[in-house]
Amino acid sequence: MSKYTTLGWREWLALPDLGIAHIKAKIDTGARSSALHAFYVQPFERDGESWVRFGIHPQQGNTDNVVDCEAKVLDQRQVTDSGGHREIRYVIATTIALGEDTFQAEVTLTDRENMRFRMLLGRTAMRGRHLVDPGRSYLMGKPNRQQDKPEI
Repeated sequence: MSKYTTLGWREWLALPDLGIAHIKAKIDTGARSSALHAFYVQPFERDGESWVRFGIHPQQGNTDNVVDCEAKVLDQRQVTDSGGHREIRYVIATTIALGEDTFQAEVTLTDRENMRFRMLLGRTAMRGRHLVDPGRSYLMGKPNRQQDKPEI
């Protein structure tokens, strides 16, 4: 039995530190860093430390569902996207829940509104814990939409 969990090329995951119960992510071994959609990014200071406030539309095609988040800034880095465009991005650390596995990962914030996936899980976050089967999807399961409905 392998110590690695096999993922499909796309998976549902959660970002519990940010209040995201489920978000569809592209599992991207071609990307070094993980990236999360943020449609506004506002830096601020808290107790002498750099923080960032940002909004997420966790569901593709749904701009009505907004999750407002705050996170401590780890760094600002220049990132080159797949189209060769360079951008300075804020980097945060957050917990990722993927199937039975929960781990901390660095994530960059960028506007992915026109992209197919609200999140990319890059190879640095997967290193030492996951393998990817590019011919399969959702090996960690799909979200239970019933848990999102309020009780009556």
